[in-house]
Amino acid sequence: MRIFVTGATGQLGSAICRSFAPGHEVVACALEDLDITSPDRVAARIAAARPDVVINCAAYNDVDASEDHAQTALEVNAFGVLSLARAAANAGAVFVHYGTDFVFTGETDRPYTEEDQPNPQSTYAVSKLLGDWFARDAPRWYLLRVESLFGGSALGSSHRSSVDRIADAIFEGHEAIVFTDRTVSPSFVVDVARATRELLERNAPCGLYHCVNSGFCTWYELAQELARQAGIEPRLQPRRCADVKLRAPRPVYAALSNAKLAAAGIAMPTWQDAIARYLQMRTSRL
Repeated sequence: MRIFVTGATGQLGSAICRSFAPGHEVVACALEDLDITSPDRVAARIAAARPDVVINCAAYNDVDASEDHAQTALEVNAFGVLSLARAAANAGAVFVHYGTDFVFTGETDRPYTEEDQPNPQSTYAVSKLLGDWFARDAPRWYLLRVESLFGGSALGSSHRSSVDRIADAIFEGHEAIVFTDRTVSPSFVVDVARATRELLERNAPCGLYHCVNSGFCTWYELAQELARQAGIEPRLQPRRCADVKLRAPRPVYAALSNAKLAAAGIAMPTWQDAIARYLQMRTSRL
């Protein structure tokens, strides 16, 4: 397959390109190579590439800044997705897009499934939900919801995830501020990329899938596990979400169930296993 990847040098994009490179032809398109907010440029570039699959890893992910820059968030996360979906459709290509847990309120006590109705609480979340809807403009589409992505730095991406910052603090002996009440299902980019490839190669039914590592944890529990596996006594500063002034609200309980993905034959490793492999990759780059 010929795979056209936008945002190819970002955290997830780097993992996607690396995952598909063996056995497939990858057309890697960095943010500076293609402005996805320009419908004409998107249409021309994808038509010229003649891909079998278009994978969108480009996004405006600054949650708090989106409150003041709503137009930018909407142009990239919503209308840019629409342009890509339509260009993929015109090329006869499958379209793959990535969503977020932020589309939910976080007012629950069990992992969200694909059947749960979104109710975004921030500008960023609204822009991402619109992108979810626009992705379906392509006749054949996969919408993969991820959350708390990490691991791109171990593949060479310059992006520093929340897990990277916590790991940096632990290894350097600094205090790490971590939430004790925000619950997530971390997503290791290596596993997300592998699952994306398997969905396409298996020709799995198109649609919405939650693509996260198995299980869930608070950020405090994640930091404890990371330090335990690294063999370091961490300096953790626990905080509650309500105690931190953030420009945009976050869903407090945002764990996602990946049962639908497993039913399609794609089992995701636990988040603890993902942390172990992340640490191994991080160490190998030092």
